Amino acid sequence: MSEHEQVYIVDDDEAVRDAIGMLLETVDIPYVAYPDAQTFLEQSDLANVHCLVLDIRMPGMSGLELQEKLAAMDTQVPIVFITGHGDIPMAVEAMRRGAVDFLRKPFRDQELLDRIQEALSRDAEQRHYAADADSVRARVADLTPREQEVFKRVAVGQANKVIAIELGISERTVEIHRSNVMQKTSSRSLADLVRLLIKLEEMEGAA
Repeated sequence: MSEHEQVYIVDDDEAVRDAIGMLLETVDIPYVAYPDAQTFLEQSDLANVHCLVLDIRMPGMSGLELQEKLAAMDTQVPIVFITGHGDIPMAVEAMRRGAVDFLRKPFRDQELLDRIQEALSRDAEQRHYAADADSVRARVADLTPREQEVFKRVAVGQANKVIAIELGISERTVEIHRSNVMQKTSSRSLADLVRLLIKLEEMEGAA
């Protein structure tokens, strides 16, 4: 894992926080622990929360309410819920809302470590996708509306002559736009443009 990754623990039971903390220390995973959800929100840097081990039922803001608040803030934090027997329906609801998993107390140490590693892996994938998406958007951000039209038509295989006819411009103008598109998107070949268009379409489909 990255040296900057930390696991955040939010549980009102000090003994549980200490036990999870000691477990993480045995495998050299850094962590920060909080006694309640509000303190976590006030003191943590949400952009750098890579995994959250969260109790379902706590005084004040519950684990489910914290999950809802994070979603409303558009903060994608992989959450591993820990729960008592009576909280299973709530935990299932948390899974429907995107939680990595939930563990019933008392849980096995290795089971928790496995779920935490899964959460960290999911976080890494999400951050990689977000960085890739930002890169894709940046590559097309400077294209003019006309250049965007040419880009999409070139990327689906239309010839310059066909593009010129459909857009009502000269073939020479298409060539100029095409050259600008290649330069602005840092594309070296038609294959690069095709891959770029595919990524854009995937991002639009996932939105």
